[in-house]
Amino acid sequence: MSDCLFCRIVNREIPSTPVYETDKVYAFLDIEPEAPVHVLIVPKQHISSHNALTEDNVDVMKDIHLAVNEIVKKLGISDSGYRLINNCGPDSGQTVFHLHYHLVGGKSLGTKIL
Repeated sequence: MSDCLFCRIVNREIPSTPVYETDKVYAFLDIEPEAPVHVLIVPKQHISSHNALTEDNVDVMKDIHLAVNEIVKKLGISDSGYRLINNCGPDSGQTVFHLHYHLVGGKSLGTKIL
């Protein structure tokens, strides 16, 4: 998808600060962090949102969740805690329509979800 921001980042057309990468997943620092640790985790394959997961592409979810485990260890927040957030659709706040997760942590996030 040539007009997709995250596809362009994955394809190195737009610079990013990488945190983790495999053949299926790319993770990079958010340019407007909401916490001391704020990483975006995306599948390299364009999938517009969680609603677009199918039998043909759902295996990437395993890769994303395994990536989270590696990233939190690398960034030293596996024991202190973190949030993994997926916004799905415009009313949730999804602004880039490429499946992605926000991994946030590095400080106390409290118990309130929103």
